[in-house]
Amino acid sequence: MYFFKNIAGDRSDTTGMAMTIIRFFEWMSGKGYAEDTIKSWGGCLINFSRWCAERSINRPQDATQAVLERYQQYVNGSKRIKDGQPVSYGLKHNRLAAVRGFFRWLAKSRQIVYNPAADLELPRKPSHLPRQVLSIAEVERVLNAVDLKDFIGLRDRAIMEVLYSTGIRRAELCRLQIHEIDINKGWLRVQQGKYSKDRVVPIGERALLWLEKYLAELRPLLVWRDNNEYFFLTKEGKPLQPRHLTRVLHEHVKKAAVGKGGSCHIFRHTMATLMLEGGADIRFIQEMLGHASLDTTKIYTKVAIGKLKKVHEKTHPGAFLPDAQEAKSEPVKG
Repeated sequence: MYFFKNIAGDRSDTTGMAMTIIRFFEWMSGKGYAEDTIKSWGGCLINFSRWCAERSINRPQDATQAVLERYQQYVNGSKRIKDGQPVSYGLKHNRLAAVRGFFRWLAKSRQIVYNPAADLELPRKPSHLPRQVLSIAEVERVLNAVDLKDFIGLRDRAIMEVLYSTGIRRAELCRLQIHEIDINKGWLRVQQGKYSKDRVVPIGERALLWLEKYLAELRPLLVWRDNNEYFFLTKEGKPLQPRHLTRVLHEHVKKAAVGKGGSCHIFRHTMATLMLEGGADIRFIQEMLGHASLDTTKIYTKVAIGKLKKVHEKTHPGAFLPDAQEAKSEPVKG
């Protein structure tokens, strides 16, 4: 795997930290773990291996519970290099989850006597509303801001239409292959989504029209190899990478000047919110988004307040002041 070369430690020691981490990822690959999980944990254990190497913790057996508690403190206090701000909850969670998974594997395979990470606590996910959600008019403004005269503009418009219509994740879109979209039946299949789960998601007619246009007019110009089955490609004919896609869509959202920032995930949030406001059952939204728990989906009920407010205004006797305008025009008596 490409990240093996970045794992710190003595490669000549077959029982050392570096070689043991490499064997762990070979085991994960053999067990069929999702590629995204392996990549994510790869970066996390690279970070852990470097932290250990700096402290002369050369073998997994040297990592006691006290050592891992110090690493936990280091992770929780980590700052971003670019601006000195604390790293995200997601990164903290993944770094500690990867270490906990690594030592759980070591203990189960009896490479260590006990699991020093058994009591390692993962940071609690903060409960907050999606930062940005677009209105229907704002979505249209963003979509129409794409310059279709630009060589790659047609691809970008098709991508945003798919994200808005289906709410699939950034990585899920990048992995989409030709055979996973059925234009005639109006659905797409997400293979090995988050938590390694597959699901089938409906896709609207407008998005399908843009996909057909992209397939007919642009994708043949991007394909350099006959065996390339990925649906969306770069100018070089390669599969899209999540970070690249984020940069591209961020520029389109910025260009639309809707006063809100975002890129890929803003379409996911918007889809869920607008569908709930339109009357969709929350369990249907859960299925579309691929959430393992309904509690995760319920966050959108706090955002989709528009419809609830209208019902409140129509039905609650205290929603408005009675004859407010008339009261203002009447003289004060007494």
